[in-house]
This record gives sequence, structure tokens and C-alpha cells, in this order.
Amino acid sequence: MNTATNQTRKSRVDYSSLVSYLQMQKTRKANELLEEVIPKLVDYLKVTMGADENTAKECVQQAFLNVYERILDDKIRDPKTILSYFMQTSRNELLNLQASRKRYSNYEIPEEGMVEPAEQIDRLVDEERAQALKVCLTKLDEDSRVFISYFLNNPGVSSKQASVEFDMTEGNVRTKKSRITKQLHNMYHDMMSE
Repeated sequence: MNTATNQTRKSRVDYSSLVSYLQMQKTRKANELLEEVIPKLVDYLKVTMGADENTAKECVQQAFLNVYERILDDKIRDPKTILSYFMQTSRNELLNLQASRKRYSNYEIPEEGMVEPAEQIDRLVDEERAQALKVCLTKLDEDSRVFISYFLNNPGVSSKQASVEFDMTEGNVRTKKSRITKQLHNMYHDMMSE
């Protein structure tokens, strides 16, 4: 074997221990591995998916939160594939973000009197969702309502900007936003299934 192949094999790390470190809450050891994994995931999104630096970081952070919850719930079947699972989850986060941005950027205001029936139905559904969101927002505690309203009123605001606004770390901003969003999603789902 040539030296390049040997160096590649030596540099490969078994990240399966990350799963057990997180489950056992061995923070220092988990952080050591995460400091190595997270930049790899950001680079993966930038190189293979064409994401910019900030978008890649946001998607990786959200992917980590999603995977972390699955790890704590003991839903990772094969810890040896955790890096691949992180990569797939990060990729999916980016694709969902891109689809969401595309959906909102392609929204055009039609000329008066030129609205198709299908568009009228879409507008009614959007209005119904907006009303449901308002009801769900009133059910949140005031701190959560103010926090998530900031994001609703300032679409595209970065975690860094929000961290300054709320005097929190960027990580705490993303975590809090994720938790409140999940709470709103569950409230909305419960409301629609009634």
C-alpha cells in the first residue's frame, strides 16, 4: 500500500463512541469528537451541496440537535454509522431549508381579478394556518412568545443577530428556537387533529 492510503486509514476515526459519550453525558469527550465532526459536516455541505458558510453551520447545528434527541431516546440502531447519519441529516436539513426558501421566494402577487381558483384555495389555507399559528402563539409563555415572534417578524435573521438581541450564545438561540418551534408544531398538529 502507498503512504497516502495508510495516512487516510490512520486519519479515519471511529465516531461510534460519540453516541455512548452523549448518552452517558460525558461532555468533555463528546465535545472533543464534536469539534472534529462539526467542521467536517460544514465542509461536506459547502463542497457537495454548494451551501454558504452560515447556511451550512445553521443546518449542521439543527441536524446535531435532531440527532442528539435521537441518541438520547436510544433510537440510533448502529452507532458505527453515526457520521453517515449526521451527514444525511445535515443534507436533509439543507434541502428542507432550500425548499422552504424557494417556496417563499417564488410567491408572486397576482394582478387584481386574475386569481385562479386553485390559488384562492391556497390563500384560504394559508390564512387558516396563519390564524392557527396566532392561536398557538397565545398558548406559549410570554418569554417564548417574544422570542419566536422576533424570528417571525424578522425572517432571515441569523442566530448571531438574535444572540445579540437576546443576550444569549448562538447555540442557545438555536436550541431555544428549535424547542419553541417543535412546541408550536405539536400545538398546531393537536389543533388540526381536533
